[in-house]
Amino acid sequence: MVNRLAQSQSLYLRKHAENPIDWWPWCDDALEAARRDNKPIFLSVGYSSCHWCTVMEGEAFSDSEIATYLNANFLPIKVDREERPDLDSIYMQALQMLVGQGGWPLNIFLSPDDLVPFYGGTYFPVEPRYGRPGFLKLLEILRNLYDTDQPKVGAVKSQILETLQQSTLLPADDNLSTELLVRGLAASVKILMPSGQGTSFPMIPYGLSALRSIRWVEPTDELNPEEICLRRGVDMALGGIYDHVAGGFHRYTVDPNWTVPHFEKMLYDNGLIMEYLADLWSQGHQEPAFERAVAGTVQWLKREMWAGYFYAAQDADSFVTPNDVEPEEGAFYVWRETDLRELLTDAEFADLNADFFISAEGNFEGNIVLQRQQPGALKPGTESALQKLFAVRYGQPALATFAPAIDAHAAKNSAWPGRIPPVTDTKMIVAWNSLMISGLARAAAVFNQMEYLDLAVEAAQFILENQWINGRFHRLNYDGVPAVLAQAEDYALFIKALLDIQQASLGLSKGTAADWLAHAKNIQAEFDQWLWSDVANGYYNTASDVSESLLIRERSYQDNATPAANGVAIASLMRLFLLTEDLTYLDHAEKALKSFSIVMEQATRACPTLFQALDWYRHHTLVRTHAENVTKLSRSYLPTVVLVHQNLSDGEAGLVCRGLSCRKSAMSVEEMMEQIVMSQQRDKIR
Repeated sequence: MVNRLAQSQSLYLRKHAENPIDWWPWCDDALEAARRDNKPIFLSVGYSSCHWCTVMEGEAFSDSEIATYLNANFLPIKVDREERPDLDSIYMQALQMLVGQGGWPLNIFLSPDDLVPFYGGTYFPVEPRYGRPGFLKLLEILRNLYDTDQPKVGAVKSQILETLQQSTLLPADDNLSTELLVRGLAASVKILMPSGQGTSFPMIPYGLSALRSIRWVEPTDELNPEEICLRRGVDMALGGIYDHVAGGFHRYTVDPNWTVPHFEKMLYDNGLIMEYLADLWSQGHQEPAFERAVAGTVQWLKREMWAGYFYAAQDADSFVTPNDVEPEEGAFYVWRETDLRELLTDAEFADLNADFFISAEGNFEGNIVLQRQQPGALKPGTESALQKLFAVRYGQPALATFAPAIDAHAAKNSAWPGRIPPVTDTKMIVAWNSLMISGLARAAAVFNQMEYLDLAVEAAQFILENQWINGRFHRLNYDGVPAVLAQAEDYALFIKALLDIQQASLGLSKGTAADWLAHAKNIQAEFDQWLWSDVANGYYNTASDVSESLLIRERSYQDNATPAANGVAIASLMRLFLLTEDLTYLDHAEKALKSFSIVMEQATRACPTLFQALDWYRHHTLVRTHAENVTKLSRSYLPTVVLVHQNLSDGEAGLVCRGLSCRKSAMSVEEMMEQIVMSQQRDKIR
């Protein structure tokens, strides 16, 4: 027997289709059934490549006794957070209020009448362990609480709802000062400082802000922004978080030394990291490991993540043999020292051993996660060794494409020539594709790689041609079928991606840059129509006509692994203002920044992308110059500059403008660069 989720397009939801639990998707019918039967809603949110989500699916959600009680006493709803980040955001905020921390799977219990939560948690085992209650006992306690102590339930709900509602009320402030900007950028640098303990996440929204701080924060022994930013890039490009055999970055490492990853590969991380490494390179840190990591990631994308658009993610776990009941974390990626000695020549092993940490004991459960020992170029024998490891993993020495394992059944029952690969979630998410498009566009300009821009353009064209139904932008695509109305992050990140292509196209002289600007303007108009708030200012997460069943209507401003929609949107408004000279964009950007200024003052560490937007607002610079100069400038790190082709009179090198006010024409490239530097630091110079 299968449940309702068997018909879902979501890989994550389909993973639960054979559970004995009578799962519903989030829909009006489910909410109405819960109200009619007066059943508390058990809302469970996760995503396809989530390790503990997979564990709980195979344990508690597959247990018949738990399912019998849950079905009789609750209305179970399963949500893919990648489909509905708006729901995930609201209930994750509630979970953090209830238990002090969040995570996935997000399991939370709601009253059916108003959808307000009264209890929540993350992973619940079948039997009590890890300091967590057994799931069945917990369900019994919660149903009894709901039936017999409504005052207590109501008190919890009232506090949660009041706090959630208060979180949406942000008093506007006029403080958009340089002092606030510098304080915010410095906070991002501090976030990137090595802690020496715990896990290591890329945290690229902070990294991109920290790079901007180099113009403002004077280096000291305690805080050196350039050194800290460079170290983050080196740690990622050399560490086990990067797949040195086949390209692509894993989600994070479980240690502070960037050695052992949590092996899932997320598209959004890879797009952001590509942009960050390209920016480091453009600042003058031309470390060979950066260029190699970017090139390897592009090859991974083309080989394993491409269908005219980019797939969403690859799992951390994979099967060692087709007969395995459960997959193993990292099995596709790790090596044993004895196997390396057998596979490689003595010279290759010696070079690999010199470039990477290799030991008989391994660094992950007796296995080896490859991590480099030093920056620079790899030895020729090491490159040869890595090619042999690629051939072992994939069954061939070179591959243009590698068909994905679309689910566990396909992984176990296909004739793979090498190791069994992890499952790939093949859905297209506009926001995540946009992050990769931006990363590719930036890398194309910096590394002078037309191949990267071609890939970005093709992905953007797919979105432009396939993601509208009846004039409305849609977030997802499942095998050619668009689904789910776009949310703020989809609009904001895609507009940014289109502007990034527009700028990269100028630098590489490819296509008509005006076309990309026109697309960005059109989508910005739709974004404003459906998600802009004239009252609160800024962009709501969801459109005005699909927010009825939400507890609150949020305006995203806090960054997580991905940048917050409003920070990205405000920065793009400033770029659109420069490119079009339309003051409406500037007006919206200023109003939105003021609406979030209290957050920037009081929660400085929470919103690095808003500080990137503030940098654009205070130091926006338009440079009109000859085509050959645009190519040179596009390879430089100019974080608040928009470039425009313009044929100037003889002897003129460029025109540097702050908004609608331009300086005297620069008569040499050197003079133009001096003016650009001054414009980007004009508050500091004063």
